[in-house]
Amino acid sequence: MGTPQAVGNQRSGTASVAAGPGSAKAGAVNAPSESSPASPSEGPDSPKRTAMLALSALGIVYGDIGTSPLYALRECFTGVHGVTPTPANVLGVLSLIVWSLIIVVSVKYLIFVMRADNRGEGGILALMALAMQRPRGQSHRARPVLITLGLFGAALIYGDGVITPAISVLSAVEGLSVATPVFEPYVIPISLVILLLLFMVQRKGTAGIGAVFGPLMTLWFLTLAVLGVKELVHNPSVLWSLSPLHGAHFFIENGWHGFLVLGAVILVVTGGEALYADMGHFGAGPIRRAWFMLVLPSLVLNYLGQGALLLRHAEAARNPFFLLAPSWALYPLVALSTAAAVIASQALISGSFSTTRQAMQLGYSPRMEVVHTSAEEMGQIYLPGLNGALLVGVIALVLGFGSSSRLAAAYGIAVTTTMGITTMLAYVVARERWGVRRAVALPIASVFMLVDLAFFGANSAKIPDGGWFPLLLAVCIFTLMTTWKRGREILAGKLRAASLSLKDLLGSFGDHPPVRVPGTAIFMTGNPEGTPPALLHNLKHNKVLHEQVVLLTIIPEEIPHVVAGERVEVEPMEQGFVRVVARYGFMENPSIPDILKRCREKGLQFQLMGTSFFLGRETLIPTKKPGMAAWREALFTWMSRNARSATAYFRIPPNRVVELGSQVEL
Repeated sequence: MGTPQAVGNQRSGTASVAAGPGSAKAGAVNAPSESSPASPSEGPDSPKRTAMLALSALGIVYGDIGTSPLYALRECFTGVHGVTPTPANVLGVLSLIVWSLIIVVSVKYLIFVMRADNRGEGGILALMALAMQRPRGQSHRARPVLITLGLFGAALIYGDGVITPAISVLSAVEGLSVATPVFEPYVIPISLVILLLLFMVQRKGTAGIGAVFGPLMTLWFLTLAVLGVKELVHNPSVLWSLSPLHGAHFFIENGWHGFLVLGAVILVVTGGEALYADMGHFGAGPIRRAWFMLVLPSLVLNYLGQGALLLRHAEAARNPFFLLAPSWALYPLVALSTAAAVIASQALISGSFSTTRQAMQLGYSPRMEVVHTSAEEMGQIYLPGLNGALLVGVIALVLGFGSSSRLAAAYGIAVTTTMGITTMLAYVVARERWGVRRAVALPIASVFMLVDLAFFGANSAKIPDGGWFPLLLAVCIFTLMTTWKRGREILAGKLRAASLSLKDLLGSFGDHPPVRVPGTAIFMTGNPEGTPPALLHNLKHNKVLHEQVVLLTIIPEEIPHVVAGERVEVEPMEQGFVRVVARYGFMENPSIPDILKRCREKGLQFQLMGTSFFLGRETLIPTKKPGMAAWREALFTWMSRNARSATAYFRIPPNRVVELGSQVEL
């Protein structure tokens, strides 16, 4: 597929950039204005611009995978299913780590999966929407399966959003106990303070501090490389681990125990999904360049350095990363590690915000408060309710598990499940969107799926030791999303059945039309064909109609962004009625002021101070034969009561709103 075009931000990121080459703007890199043509060295595809995008990508995309050296190799030898750090085992584990980075990250995600961009956007919900897209009128037989896979994959992201901050910050602060045991009792309190501050600053937005994220992560990766090389020169024999034969020999020698070690090896690729999800920020090119030119070499050198240290001192397995550093550099390394951990956490937190916004737009989540933290970048958002929930979850994990080693047992199962779902959805896209023959697509997907299943199988053994947590969290969130979607479908069906077509309504006036009053009334309705219930209630009780009646329907599309010229359709009808249909992508926030502005541009005339907005508010009544199970009906009712009001969500002027209530039996 082609180069991703200018789109909004999938994971709101910090110093976010609007897209890849060809973008009209970029947060960290100023695009040339239309009035002053850019020089060739500063054009959208120039080396300078690409380099700046790659630098920015380091600060947003690679935080998670970049902090894995803090704990990944350690868990292979000291974790729940760790093996003895003999020379053969060290070389075997290093071989598995290096080839996991190559196969999973370099080949699967960067070469294949990142080609599946939904108009420039990546991520599992964007991939799900892309897999389901069909020409109008054509149905997708596998649509329910694709929706289930995509939603469950999205639900698993919240597990990462809770575990990553906890394990990353804990691992960094635990470096203090390597320097001296005196700090050991203070590791958890210090970690909790850092995490509390991290979540508190979310309301301020990340644009201010985002400018330093790229350079800081560049320093982090260079430090990883230097630490690895320092030890590598003392024991270059560790380079033999680059041969995949050592990985195969490791499985032969260790059998089932060796297979379970994959549950720790997966920790080195936990940020792989983020590369795809953040594609909308920068485009595929800068992300790939940053990986192959700096991130991959630095990670490999650091893991090899840790392995070389273990070959000389097997007892270093207790914390090989921090033991790589000379004693004088330990405290600065802890500080730098903590900063990198905060950056990694920020990416997952903002990713959870963006995923939730997508779910709201696609109809799988009730309306929540969305605060835009940047006037320039629409993708930089903050969800207060979700932020508080994530903070509670992170604190509970830190207190409940108590160490990064115990948390590592909970880490991995969500990642491997998401990786497998991505493989299946990408196969559907390759077959049905790209037209790739089964003889080509199936073998490639099978190789990736075999790797995914191997990692999943190894991580399944960790479920009793903590792997149950992200799965339980994902099941709960999946249940909430599907319940909301199903409940809204049932409610819409009930309202549609009780509605009249506009033609029948106008025909019922006959020779005695209702009294018309000056001004414009805007009725919001989810059914673009029928008459809004609020309009019928207004006629029934007030017995008047405004001179101009606008029936407004907002339709979410399964694409990230709708072209500005196709955003709003205005259809004048008889007797002063006008039907307006506004379309928004799942990366956009519907806005009534924006819709009204576009309506004026299309010739719809009205005075805002003479306009009233009529909204329906439904009171849900349980029935003996509900459309859902009784507990799901109760859950949907609770979610409806706690959803944010349409007035605030759509940014309707509150002093112009009239709400008309009705009771609906589910």
